[in-house]
Amino acid sequence: MMVLRVGIVAGEASGDMLGAGLMKAMQAATPCAFEGICGPAMAAEGGLSQFPIEALSVMGISEVVGRLSELLRIRRDLIAYFRKVRPDVVIGIDAPDFTLALERALRRDGIRTVHYVSPTVWAWRRYRVRTVAASADRLLTLFPFEPAYYAGRADAVFVGHPLADAIEAQPSPDKARAELRLDEGEMVIALLPGSRVTELRAHAELFVKAAQRLALRYPGCRFVAPFVNRETLAIFDKALTELKAFDLPITRLHGHARLAMAAADVVLLASGTASLEAALIGRPMVVVYRLSPVTYGLARLLSRAPYVSLPNLLLGRGVVPELLQDAATADGLVRAAEGLLESPERRSQMTAAFVELREHLGHGANDRAATAVLELAGARPRPPVIASCAS
Repeated sequence: MMVLRVGIVAGEASGDMLGAGLMKAMQAATPCAFEGICGPAMAAEGGLSQFPIEALSVMGISEVVGRLSELLRIRRDLIAYFRKVRPDVVIGIDAPDFTLALERALRRDGIRTVHYVSPTVWAWRRYRVRTVAASADRLLTLFPFEPAYYAGRADAVFVGHPLADAIEAQPSPDKARAELRLDEGEMVIALLPGSRVTELRAHAELFVKAAQRLALRYPGCRFVAPFVNRETLAIFDKALTELKAFDLPITRLHGHARLAMAAADVVLLASGTASLEAALIGRPMVVVYRLSPVTYGLARLLSRAPYVSLPNLLLGRGVVPELLQDAATADGLVRAAEGLLESPERRSQMTAAFVELREHLGHGANDRAATAVLELAGARPRPPVIASCAS
């Protein structure tokens, strides 16, 4: 049977999950072979990696500069490889500073390209609309307001967010606590300081200090902290050691972020996809974020958006407390957490807004995304070609 050959590149944990859902839906429609840069979830769906996904998981301008030569080499080698094997379509998932240039080079060479996840052109760097139009034959957007920004310039298709299908609304906290072996009656606070190494370096000490103060304020409370890999856990553990905080009542997990959020009374997290997950689960939250001074200064100059967290952006109002840069302090985080823990009314108002948010995201996102990619690929797959990656 003919097999559709698909190049696919993800740059971080959230892209890995999006890629895995897309791959599964495409495989259900037609036989496919996937290769490029895949995380563990994509690998479980049969994706083959030419480079480890961790090599792309950096955030911020100053952070990227330190590894620029490595990133450019990886992209150069990946372009050479795809030019050699000529897949039917190449899909870049998020990570626009890396994937759009890759897509643009391949598109100029006659290879069809898809970009999955719109850059935040509605927030800052709106000129990237032109960049996307020059790079991708088709753009798949997660949010319903995004295609309007590309009207007349790019083929942008709203497919919805797969998390709206994957995450159960208002899951039972008691069931989640039982799975994590936590007492049903204790107060539980989830700590999610980020999925990238750079985020943990910026946030680990902040989260540990806040947990120390909350433990004094609420004796008997329990913290749950999930991590995507050993490296991020090690940075958090280092902060625990340096702050002499290993006596904190904290359950550290490898993965299981959604289970940790479902078990929590309140979630404290770094801005990103995790905030959308917490909202879909229906848990009150506080969002924090720190960047390098250079990156944050440029973001302030160029940003058009009034919020940074996805729940606030989607709802168009400040439902979730956001503590950014200098405001992201342990005292500030504790005060914001207390404001939710001490007010059932505020928690109820926030969770009611999250029900509204779910309605914005649609359903069947993976299937709609797969259909959009397969339409572009022309449903004329070729037998797989065996080749080795340039090094």
